[in-house]
Amino acid sequence: MSEAVKDVLRVISESMQIPTIIVLILLIAVSVVMLGSIVAEYFTDHRKLKTSIPKLIDDLQNKNPVEMELIIRTAQILKRQKAALLYLLERISYPDNTREALARQLIADEEARYRKITKVTDIVARVAPMFGLMGTLIPLGPGLIALGQGDTKTLSDSLLIAFDTTVAGLIAGAVSYVVSGIRKGWYERYMVALETLMEAVLEEQSRERMRTYIRLKEEKEKK
Repeated sequence: MSEAVKDVLRVISESMQIPTIIVLILLIAVSVVMLGSIVAEYFTDHRKLKTSIPKLIDDLQNKNPVEMELIIRTAQILKRQKAALLYLLERISYPDNTREALARQLIADEEARYRKITKVTDIVARVAPMFGLMGTLIPLGPGLIALGQGDTKTLSDSLLIAFDTTVAGLIAGAVSYVVSGIRKGWYERYMVALETLMEAVLEEQSRERMRTYIRLKEEKEKK
């Protein structure tokens, strides 16, 4: 009975060798694609983020909606940040509570998008070393058997597969870990900047509404 159980486990283990190697190849491909995407993201978005957020907030102070829109459109910030700020700016007629809720929703949408992007590399960073370990251990069984039988060729082939899968898993995991870490640092800065700018826009909108109210009241009193 014990021999039958061992044979079943051996068959299961050996049958997983090819799928494990295929998965490792796919994980390496994903990590290479993610590495290329972060390089492209750096040149298309991150490098263009040159506007100082404190200076931009200073520029938005005591401005009317038209002036704020012009400042935001010409600022060197991310396109998605501009789109969110302009969308919020166009809703100046909404009540204060509604605009604040809308700002929170826009921020939550951006956070969800960034989490979705980094989730891929986070998964690869965790899973790749596991499959690398599987690829290391699976061929060692036949290799040890071959060692006992004096079959050095089978032993060397098994060890070669074990080393190759280990290296593949570590490379995929390391690349994904680095990419994920860099992106999380970028995205954290993006979110802090967006939240700060939205707060500034909300405050200026409230001030503009108050100035409009006072002006209308003064005109009404003059009449």
